[in-house]
Amino acid sequence: MKTESIPIKKETEQNFKKLMDMVRSDDSLLLLMHGSPDPDAIASAMALREIIQRTKGLAKCAFVSTEPLVRQQNVEFVFAMRLAISLINKVDMNAYRLTALLDAQPSFFRDELKAIKPLMVFDHHPREGQWQADWEDIRPNYGALSSILTEYLLCARVNIPRNLHTALLYGIKTDTGNFDRDTIFEDISAYSYHTKYANMQLIRRIELNQTPSRFLKYYDHAYHHMNSFRGRRICYLGNIESADTCVQVADFYLRLIGTYYVVVAGIVDDRFIITFRGDGYRQDCGAIAQRAFGTLGKGGGHRSAARMEIPLEILKNNLGNDLSQRSVDRFLLTSLKRHHHNENYKNDLRKENL
Repeated sequence: MKTESIPIKKETEQNFKKLMDMVRSDDSLLLLMHGSPDPDAIASAMALREIIQRTKGLAKCAFVSTEPLVRQQNVEFVFAMRLAISLINKVDMNAYRLTALLDAQPSFFRDELKAIKPLMVFDHHPREGQWQADWEDIRPNYGALSSILTEYLLCARVNIPRNLHTALLYGIKTDTGNFDRDTIFEDISAYSYHTKYANMQLIRRIELNQTPSRFLKYYDHAYHHMNSFRGRRICYLGNIESADTCVQVADFYLRLIGTYYVVVAGIVDDRFIITFRGDGYRQDCGAIAQRAFGTLGKGGGHRSAARMEIPLEILKNNLGNDLSQRSVDRFLLTSLKRHHHNENYKNDLRKENL
């Protein structure tokens, strides 16, 4: 099937039919996003709401996240979309028959949220952990979940409002890093489709204001404490206000000449966050994250972007309660170099077997 020159996969058509079978007329829907939601998660949630609203009707619907919005761009984006996103502890989840988890999986939740059992799961990250849902659509080859939900919208044959075209385009744009990260043909097709209808001036306005001035201290810290070896840059920022701090610093340092990938870590409340950004060519960030820190925490990602979360107590136990710059730097470097040496050893074995 083709709609507006966008190829719709058979998988999407089949899943759409299953989704319609699950939804009742005038149903109630809770759209759940993990962490501080990014544009891809938000746009995908908007798309799912539109599909169900237009096809079956919704008596009520709520956008919910496990953490508040932090990045200023995302705050402006949500304001422009006229959305209200509630924190999970402020919502009675039992008041909604349908709970859809978007851009995440149940295994991503911390212990205090393990009781949450979403009915539906939409994600484009590699499947992680042991979990079950009544309905799921996991496609790790896609660069953005917004591309998948675009196919669902076209399957539903509903009129897509301009603000939703804008949101989905922005979701694809941000999650693929303007197509510098993992991307497939379907991402490009969906993006091209939305460009004909999206408010590009609004997206440009949102993108112009990226970094709060209070973040400058983290860039300064990274400048003085960044460790480098063989095109890899690693830095521990100490206590930070949000995981987005690591993302912005890592994205900036990836632009330095001769850099293959960047690892930036920091402590947020009771979690040790490790963010990975890479060129997607020489190294696989998702694989590095799992092999270097997978035994201590949870997370994952793609070739060019990944994230791990380690409970702070586990980190303290590993470091003898020493969370100094020197101690954590050593932990990061040792873990990553161990991974690097293991990879070299495997490559040598492959060469011997050729």
